[in-house]
Amino acid sequence: MERQIITTKDGSHSIHITEMDEQYHSIHGSIQEAEKVYIEYGFESISQGSRINLFEMGFGTGLNALLTYQYAKKSGLEIEYHSVEKYPLTSEEISSLNYSHLLNDEEGIYDLLHAAEWGKEVEISSNFHLKKMEVDLEDVNFEEAFDVVYFDAFAPEKQPHLWSLEVFSKLYESMKVGAVLTTYCVKGEVRRRLQELGFQIEKLPGPEGGKREVLRAVKI
Repeated sequence: MERQIITTKDGSHSIHITEMDEQYHSIHGSIQEAEKVYIEYGFESISQGSRINLFEMGFGTGLNALLTYQYAKKSGLEIEYHSVEKYPLTSEEISSLNYSHLLNDEEGIYDLLHAAEWGKEVEISSNFHLKKMEVDLEDVNFEEAFDVVYFDAFAPEKQPHLWSLEVFSKLYESMKVGAVLTTYCVKGEVRRRLQELGFQIEKLPGPEGGKREVLRAVKI
């Protein structure tokens, strides 16, 4: 699978997959999109205690994980971060991305996130534990009860199997009551599947200059 690093409109990098004609993040701004869709509408929106159990579909570039770490540190929160990624980036790709520089990652957390061993829970810091799984989401059996889900799979027309009722049902069962799922996709078929399972759906304004609307689903 051929991948090329590109620069998005906010100056942050993304990765373009040539054969799929798909990007890991919005061409209108990778950091801008992640901060709006996953941090503001997801992480910051929950009625949270001091310990947050979080799942991310698509570890990808690690941008969402780095932003979550930084917010958690600032807020004094303890994070259990779980993520799946079937096609991890290479070390060369990781070192070429500019998130550490743009986000003032003086602690070197971004490198630690990528260096963490797959399939094991790794302590990134005293308040941030990471477990990455190199598998397809369909093959995961969850034992955790999540407070937040970042659903950052490639678009439904690119990876339809990851947007199925069966996948969303698995996530629904793994979430606590009141937990939130956020995603950039607001397609009608996606909304209907989430509503069928019992999620309360909300369309919210998208990042400036990017998608007009994004989606938040709450387990009620």
